[in-house]
Amino acid sequence: MTDPNAAVTADFIEATRSSYDAIAPAYSAEHPDGLGEGPVETALLTAFAELVRTAGAEAPVADVGSGPGYVTARLNALGVQAFGIDLSPHMVALAREAHPRLRFQVGSMTSLDVADGTLGGIIALYSTIHIPDADLPRVLAEFHRALRPGGQVLLAFQASEGEHIHMTERYGQEIALDYYFRTPARIATFLTEAGLTLAAQARVEPTGQQRWGRAFTLAHKPSASE
Repeated sequence: MTDPNAAVTADFIEATRSSYDAIAPAYSAEHPDGLGEGPVETALLTAFAELVRTAGAEAPVADVGSGPGYVTARLNALGVQAFGIDLSPHMVALAREAHPRLRFQVGSMTSLDVADGTLGGIIALYSTIHIPDADLPRVLAEFHRALRPGGQVLLAFQASEGEHIHMTERYGQEIALDYYFRTPARIATFLTEAGLTLAAQARVEPTGQQRWGRAFTLAHKPSASE
């Protein structure tokens, strides 16, 4: 039986891939390290790395939607065996060039190329924002499948109530990129419905020219003792 959602899923994946391929050089030049020295981002990334190490440092961590690779690099500097996954082959090539000692591969968060229960953590900073609501449950179910018991998840996203933006141009390039913004409460619901246990949430209010606040959600796959 044909999955009626398969064509829709394939369409948004291909649109996201081709859009980031088109803007990869300009995006990577503007965001060589998008975390900067932000105290909240740095603290949460450090906390995530500590939780992963405590649960079992030998298990790898997937940086999903790794882009130019700066989050993957930061995690490795924090003692985590992180590797990057990105839809865009051009982004992956630029990440490999910038961080030649680290592993980056082309792939989709809708179907991770890892065995069941093998990851110590999954981090997705501003990448689930391109996943439609109808497909987000299967993405988080895929995270649950790939994580080992006790494995950690850290998501970052623009915090807004059900806002959908379709962009057709960025950096002077024609694109077809969709952004789906959600509240922390909405993300918490998606995570718990996927069988993940919510641990912490943080929100940073917009400043200056920023239009949206940013939110961070930390969760984990329950262990056998929970």
